[in-house]
Amino acid sequence: MKLSTEIETSYSPVAWDYREVIENEKIKGATGKVFYFCQEGICEDQGRILDLIEIDSKGLFIVLDNDHQIRIDLIITLFGKPGAAYDKYDAFSNSCMECHGGDN
Repeated sequence: MKLSTEIETSYSPVAWDYREVIENEKIKGATGKVFYFCQEGICEDQGRILDLIEIDSKGLFIVLDNDHQIRIDLIITLFGKPGAAYDKYDAFSNSCMECHGGDN
């Protein structure tokens, strides 16, 4: 399996609500896009969730049907629904606006 996220940060525990969304989407067999933080900044993947697994000392990951694994604390949106890193993304996008003074 290919590890899609190799960010050298420690895993942050995720609220049960986000895990429940993942499980529900897995049960439904839904397919869609996943946006998440990665070494390049923000990455995108697409597929169906096959499993939610724990990898020793690295955290919880979703496994997509394309064999990619995405750490769940880095997910910004999952099939259009806010993920555990959504608030972090909001702060990230606001800080980028601030560094340019909000002017275009």
